[in-house]
Amino acid sequence: MENFVFENSTKAYFGKKCVSQYLPDLLSQYGSRVVLAYGGGSIKRTGIYDEIMDILKKAGKDVIEFSGIMANPTYDKVLEGAAQVRQHQADLILAVGGGSVMDCCKAVALAAVYDGDIWQDFWAKRGRIDVTPVPLGIVMTTSGTGSEMNGGAVITNEALKIKTGRDYPQLNARFALLDPLYTYTVPKKQMISGAFDSFTHMMETYFSTPDEDNVSDSLNEALMKSVVRNLRKAIADPEDYEARSNLVWASTMVENRILKLGKQGDFQGHILEHALGAFTDCNHGCGLAVLLPVYYRHIEAAGAKKFARFATEVWGFSPEGKTLAERANDGVEALVSFVKEIGLPTTLRELGMTEDQKDLLPKIAATCVASPGSYKHLDGEEILDIFKEAW
Repeated sequence: MENFVFENSTKAYFGKKCVSQYLPDLLSQYGSRVVLAYGGGSIKRTGIYDEIMDILKKAGKDVIEFSGIMANPTYDKVLEGAAQVRQHQADLILAVGGGSVMDCCKAVALAAVYDGDIWQDFWAKRGRIDVTPVPLGIVMTTSGTGSEMNGGAVITNEALKIKTGRDYPQLNARFALLDPLYTYTVPKKQMISGAFDSFTHMMETYFSTPDEDNVSDSLNEALMKSVVRNLRKAIADPEDYEARSNLVWASTMVENRILKLGKQGDFQGHILEHALGAFTDCNHGCGLAVLLPVYYRHIEAAGAKKFARFATEVWGFSPEGKTLAERANDGVEALVSFVKEIGLPTTLRELGMTEDQKDLLPKIAATCVASPGSYKHLDGEEILDIFKEAW
């Protein structure tokens, strides 16, 4: 194992009815003014909003609503939320939703107390946070990003056409409530794309150095097999609690920093998808489903030993009678088949891009940087080739 420093300050509460069981006591630890943040209003249709509002009212809280957080939260939306938090001098931000709501609220918690431009100082480049963000609590309704237990936030600057993420330990939520039953309220496709997003987080940590025997890779293989197994079960029966609960905790595990210990990580796939999302506002998990298999075909020769291990340990392929290159290819093609099996798009056209958007590909590729953790360094021409091959 390589050297590392581990930190995670979020206290997670997991299981059925955990919101009604724990949220009242957690609220008692903060002042009276709570900003309740959520997305497009689905929590009102599902009853989650009423349940949480009832808890907030019984706790005597003054509630300020910050709604309309979009699937790819924008910097403008962050500034809007920060203005509300400052105006009402909020004591707590309660983010109710999936990764987009969580990410937006982390940035809001910082922007509300920072006098400068948080985009320039913390997202355009990595900065050093020397202020205390507004306390943040999370009630997860959609699983996949793992954002509930880290300080990561992916924000889109629409003016610059840049979508990027940073992870600051100071932005970790104080608490996260994870009731797998809440994930029943999201559409099936969203459940599938979220689970696949968590799977990509595992792969992009796994396919990086060091490749010597290490605990992180062994845990990762177990979690990848768990996601494949449980996603298949959840597709067959969306109300299979065992499968849904396993998917929720697997997503949290992969992004609570434990799996990344001692690993360099290669998030080139996310870099490509973030660029795509900045121009098209596509679904994140679906974008990854299109781009990652193409990217892995480009690097499988350079990382052949690991892709061969992926084929054997995750997908169950026998190594007998096959060359290393053939075994590596088995791993990549198993991923391709899985994407098709679970019904996610395999091309940019299936993702929703139209012929008149094809001219965007060079512009999208030009905004991408090469990941230093990749098994193979990609230049600008090869990055563009990936987008063209994904078309």
